[in-house]
Amino acid sequence: MKRLHTSGRHRPRGLEILHEDRDLFVVNKAPGVLTTGTRRDEAFTAENVLNQYVRKGCARSRKQVYLVHRLDRETSGVLLFAKTEEAQQRLKENWKATEKLYLAIVRGRLPQRQGLFSSYLAENEDLYVHSVDDPAAGKLSQTAYAVIAETPAVSAIKIRLLTGRKNQIRVHFAEAGHAVAGDPKYGAGDPFRERLCLHAKSIAFDHPYSGRRLFFDTPIPEAFARLARGLTEAAWADTVVEVP
Repeated sequence: MKRLHTSGRHRPRGLEILHEDRDLFVVNKAPGVLTTGTRRDEAFTAENVLNQYVRKGCARSRKQVYLVHRLDRETSGVLLFAKTEEAQQRLKENWKATEKLYLAIVRGRLPQRQGLFSSYLAENEDLYVHSVDDPAAGKLSQTAYAVIAETPAVSAIKIRLLTGRKNQIRVHFAEAGHAVAGDPKYGAGDPFRERLCLHAKSIAFDHPYSGRRLFFDTPIPEAFARLARGLTEAAWADTVVEVP
């Protein structure tokens, strides 16, 4: 598989390209960058930045990228885009084989070092996601986790999503009494203001054409390591998230 190299002139702002081939991009998104546009904010998004990158400054170019999955605006980390609709469709059809691992710093110490949150999530008129008792009123959402390191104030958590709902990690930990550090939406009164401490650290997936298993990992954000003593790359690697 031939890997293409990023041109310095057209390097995408707010994104680090981890991998580019003829069919897809894997990027490391900075916090504060939308994945795709909304009615209120359509300009500075990962999707649009990559569109400009593939067009190489040519206003008449119709080249574009195709969204495969999303990250919340304030969540950083690994994000996957396809270069064609066919590649996008192939990746989505095989999405269950994709493994995404997240790193979060949450408030307090969890009672168990391994666990699984499972609930039905719904979104209200104020765009606030929450668990509901009625399965018909929400979507099944499951979050498996393992504690990597902890201090009296915070815990560093390795997370594997078994489903991919909007705000899922943030809601599950907040409802358990351990909101993600720096979360202004679900962690009211959190004194940490630097950033939301949620990072999509790695992804493993099958290439849409070759079938080759690809794996991409990103560094632990500096802010996370400052908050949680004992959070290292070695500790991350040694921590296994058990899925019931």
